[in-house]
Amino acid sequence: MSVLDNFEQWKDFLADRLQQAQQQGLNQQVIADVAYQIGDYLAKQVDPKNSEERLLADLWNVADEQEQHAIANMMIKLVQQK
Repeated sequence: MSVLDNFEQWKDFLADRLQQAQQQGLNQQVIADVAYQIGDYLAKQVDPKNSEERLLADLWNVADEQEQHAIANMMIKLVQQK
């Protein structure tokens, strides 16, 4: 089972990776840039596995680059709440 199969597992996975990045001393801008790159890759290369991922992919695909960065930053905030 992939972490992409279940949105809650995906968020937990992202939260763990975010915490690791912060512990390694990556600054917020680097983390935001990596989140944007991951979002772009997922939207272009990975078929969404659930309705939440489909919504994120659809939003990503209609957004301009600035809005995509905002989506990536919102995902960071979402997983930081855990």
